[in-house]
Amino acid sequence: RPPRSKRVLSVSVGNWLAGFVVVGGMVDQDQFLHDGVRSWGPARLPPMPSASTKSRPASYEDILRLSENLIGEIVDGELIVSPRPAFRHAMASSVIGVELGGPFHRGRGGPGGWVILFEPELHLDAQVLVPDLAGWRRERMATCPDVAYSTLAPDWVCEVLSPGTAVVDRTRKQPIYFEHGVSWLWFVEPSARTI
Repeated sequence: RPPRSKRVLSVSVGNWLAGFVVVGGMVDQDQFLHDGVRSWGPARLPPMPSASTKSRPASYEDILRLSENLIGEIVDGELIVSPRPAFRHAMASSVIGVELGGPFHRGRGGPGGWVILFEPELHLDAQVLVPDLAGWRRERMATCPDVAYSTLAPDWVCEVLSPGTAVVDRTRKQPIYFEHGVSWLWFVEPSARTI
């Protein structure tokens, strides 16, 4: 986990995300992904109280009953349902995934050593989360298992924020990622072009 005491001073994101500006967050100045590209852990934001009034916690069966065009997550016992991402959101995650896939996943022009996946389903104890992108160091996930979800927390998560998901991503999912040892968490805002 990155130290919680270091503030973001400067972050170089290189040509692959030219035009994006890095804002807020925390950084471990000693952690480098590749060629001076730095990443940071979660910024401190207050937790959002649950708006759920259900008498029982959500279950995985609730997710399985959803229509295929919806994304279901269980956050602190509450079923969170989102539509498929809009094109701007999908474009941002696609560009990031493509740019990171070559150097980090495949080792082309970079260090390799990562497994990078689009929208993996994560089962972290009772939480079921679906980040836009996630990455595992190969020493922790040597091969990509042929399963529907992972119980192994990723090392890196990227959440592309949209008006319908930003509050949940920043305030409710963020502490879950931190609690499960996710070292790097990126929040991408496509309309503001910020990471």
